Amino acid sequence: MIPQIVLRRGKEESLLRRHPWIFSGAIDHIKAESETEIREGALVEVYTRSGDFIAQGHYQIGSIAVRVLSFEQEEIDQAWWNHRIAVAYDVRRTLGLTDCEDTTCYRLIHGEGDSLPGLVVDIYGSTAVVQCHSVGMYRSRQAIAEAIRTTYGERITAIYDKSSQTLPYKADLGAVDGYLWGSSEKPSQVVLEHGLQFAVNWEEGQKTGFFLDQRENRELVKRYSKGRTVLNTFCYTGGFSVYAAEGGAVEVCSVDSSERAVHLAAENMKLNFGDRIPHSEVAADAVEYLRNIGSKYDLIILDPPAFAKHHKVLGNAMQGYKRLNARAISQIKPGGILFTFSCSQAVSKELFRTTVFSAAAIAGRKVRILHQLTQPADHPINIYHPEGEYLKGLVLYVE
Repeated sequence: MIPQIVLRRGKEESLLRRHPWIFSGAIDHIKAESETEIREGALVEVYTRSGDFIAQGHYQIGSIAVRVLSFEQEEIDQAWWNHRIAVAYDVRRTLGLTDCEDTTCYRLIHGEGDSLPGLVVDIYGSTAVVQCHSVGMYRSRQAIAEAIRTTYGERITAIYDKSSQTLPYKADLGAVDGYLWGSSEKPSQVVLEHGLQFAVNWEEGQKTGFFLDQRENRELVKRYSKGRTVLNTFCYTGGFSVYAAEGGAVEVCSVDSSERAVHLAAENMKLNFGDRIPHSEVAADAVEYLRNIGSKYDLIILDPPAFAKHHKVLGNAMQGYKRLNARAISQIKPGGILFTFSCSQAVSKELFRTTVFSAAAIAGRKVRILHQLTQPADHPINIYHPEGEYLKGLVLYVE
């Protein structure tokens, strides 16, 4: 028997609107034949207080108690996984990503956006990198790998699981990163994005190896870079730096607190341009670096890691965003362009824009919003789960 979770009366309203999360406070009681059946990651069915089936999903310990896989009473078997991943693939095919000659890396599965909450799958050439953010997805990883193989056939030669750092730390699964299928002589590939080359290491790099969610925003940086002196803070592997150089920047500086990151940024610049583009890399705290940059730069990119992982630290995070943006706005050359981002899911578009407004007021400069940016289409947002719109960005013109 599949364990049954019975909701408190009236707590089914969000599920009737197809929101994919059930919070622990909504649960009245659980029916299970034994405690082992309701272990974390177990498949459970969800019922209203009056006994009507409403959804099924993965059970987990924490404030989000169930991540919904289906609102239908259907078997979650290999055929089900094959279908869900085939549908996600078809979305990327529609976007022109699956057979694109000048872009060979993209996101195949984006959690709730693809009705697979807790799962991320990125494609790098012929390698798929899987990241599980829930115990239920981790326990299903072999079925996921088989579904990827079924969908891609010979176009995928390796499937790598990189879940050890993204699983709930209290789950105590002893997860070790490694290949679910196939192997690779080198834990990296040179992939293409809009025809530009990037060396991606999925074993040692952050996230799955590369920040795919900034692809279209990098292209916009390229459009604005001609003749400009560019500062790329929190540069990681230098994605924005490469696009700025391709767009005709006269000089590019890449800053990151990680020595390894700035080394990778330099490698990617060299991979694309050799020594043709003046490029400097600085291993330093970007917030401190921005204290006194003078008026050297007329295009600045602020793409920090998530300052607010959850709502409890939101106040401090917004102060951090305000300070960072105020420093950049106050020092950028007149007529400069500022690209500024937040990838914190806890930060709404409105709150981020208000914070940047406060930063501009502190700097005392005239500022125009040219673009309001978000994540690309291969990071889709489930219309019933607006929280999935995690990436916010503004392009500002500073007089």
